[in-house]
Amino acid sequence: MSIPFNYRHLYYFWMVAKEGSMSHAAARLDMAVQTVSARVRELERDLGCQLLRPAGRGLALTEAGVAALRQAEQIFQLGEALPELVRAQAQQPAVRLVVGIADGLPKLEVQRLLRPVLAVPGLRLVCHEGEMAELLADLALHRLDVVLADHPAPLRPHLRVHNHPLGRSAMGWYAAPQWWEQAAQGFPASLQDVPVLLPTQHVIVRGQIDQWLAQQGLRPRVVGEFEDNALLEAFGGTGLGVFPGAVAAQAELERRIQVRLLGACEGVEEQYYAISTERRVAHPLVQQLLNARAMLS
Repeated sequence: MSIPFNYRHLYYFWMVAKEGSMSHAAARLDMAVQTVSARVRELERDLGCQLLRPAGRGLALTEAGVAALRQAEQIFQLGEALPELVRAQAQQPAVRLVVGIADGLPKLEVQRLLRPVLAVPGLRLVCHEGEMAELLADLALHRLDVVLADHPAPLRPHLRVHNHPLGRSAMGWYAAPQWWEQAAQGFPASLQDVPVLLPTQHVIVRGQIDQWLAQQGLRPRVVGEFEDNALLEAFGGTGLGVFPGAVAAQAELERRIQVRLLGACEGVEEQYYAISTERRVAHPLVQQLLNARAMLS
């Protein structure tokens, strides 16, 4: 970006405008009056307009000068604050944590899993969502500090990673107000009589849900399947159908999308893992996540 004027000349003008005369400004700047005057004239020439005009024994601002002074005030006030801001930032260096998030992991659970480190001063959290294979490749290349997933990394000879259990959450069934009363009567058999939303087969917990439905002798009317858990919850909140979700997220789901818990999906659990390239994790924030896992269960 080309700069159409010299900021030092703008500073001289700012001082003249504040002091009300060339001589007073020159004294504050410890410069010759002729030098200050010449620099202000150069600024006027660069901007293409007169900023100051004679007024009695001093100087007054033209309309253009008033506008220039207003901008100069903002520029140099910010400039005066810069050293303190930089020093403060240097005293609190950012702590960077780069997290890979497996695309089947519910977003509310990601927030809950990361909660133990969110209050760390200077935290700079970078999250990447993607397929497990891509995330593990980035982890192996040290582009990620940790991968969060709803299943452990597969055992492969060339893949040297370690799975650290972070916790688990029981699953339940949720319904929006228009379906809750009907679905609550005779639950879980009532799931046969209401529209149901499910995660796709791509999501690990789907197999457990299908098994649970079969054990209950249920073949519900599935009106939607979603790979993204956030979409599943969003459409469930609009009343498209009754849907499964983590019991640990009950309070947040009730608050955010106004659904209610119908009942438990007995025996069905989501499990969560932190995957690293080290058995003994060195990164302090990943250590903090692992140390907090007991609270997440």
